[in-house]
Amino acid sequence: MTTMNPTTKTAVEASAEVKAIHRRMLLKQRIRRGLTYLVAIIISLWVLVPIYFLGSMALTTREAVREFPKGVLPFIPFSMDTMNFFLNSAGIIPGIINSIIVAVITLVLSTIIAAPAGYAISRYQFPGRDLFRLGILAVRAFPIVVLAIPLAVVFINLGIFDSVYSLALMHTALTLPTTVLIIGSVFASIPYELEEAAMVFGCSRLQAFRQVVLPLVLPGVAAAAIFTFVMSWNEVFAASVLTIQNRTLPAQVLAALGQSSEAYKFAGGFFMLVPSVIFIFIIRRYLFNMWGQMTK
Repeated sequence: MTTMNPTTKTAVEASAEVKAIHRRMLLKQRIRRGLTYLVAIIISLWVLVPIYFLGSMALTTREAVREFPKGVLPFIPFSMDTMNFFLNSAGIIPGIINSIIVAVITLVLSTIIAAPAGYAISRYQFPGRDLFRLGILAVRAFPIVVLAIPLAVVFINLGIFDSVYSLALMHTALTLPTTVLIIGSVFASIPYELEEAAMVFGCSRLQAFRQVVLPLVLPGVAAAAIFTFVMSWNEVFAASVLTIQNRTLPAQVLAALGQSSEAYKFAGGFFMLVPSVIFIFIIRRYLFNMWGQMTK
């Protein structure tokens, strides 16, 4: 019978201890991963289940909406009756037109102003640059109610109250900070060395921007413009305060909620939600990029 060398015995024990530590680390890693997936699933269900229920009520008959307990797709009849009822209600079509006009004007103004601002923030170093970026971000936390009431008085004095154009100016002020940050993050993702290389080969700064940088940032700028459109489309408080006859769709739906039926509420919520979900899904990677740039 052979006896184990003390050195060999120590090595075996150390190897067993290392394997035990490795198993514990793997177990902890799997537990953390499982908890991460669990939290992600819970958050996803928290967001998706109400949207699913809202869609099931909007895409059925008005009789099915009034039933209790309520069913969900595919256990209820599919129908466009509820959506047609909503679209044919008073003020909805004019509200949709006003929302589109206001959102398009807001999109154009915000993009024209935010593009050079975002380029300057991403490319130039100047005193107070980080403070300026934080100041832009802090503007989004400013309460809308503080701005809406004084602006209503100003618009009344100027004779532009209850106008889609004055409302577009208000929406531009609300959306501009976020648009600047998104476009700034898009410019920051383009290496400055590309512009330098273009200037080395004889391009001016403007030519380098137009021929090298602009084609690369156009998808990101378009995403920022879409996000601006979505924010203007969903904004309701300023539209409710600054308009009476020329209401946007969210303001019109809000004004009619007290006297509206369940079918109107479900269809209205679903109609306003779908464009936002689609647009946010398209531009989500630019929003993540913005977050990464802002936290550097």
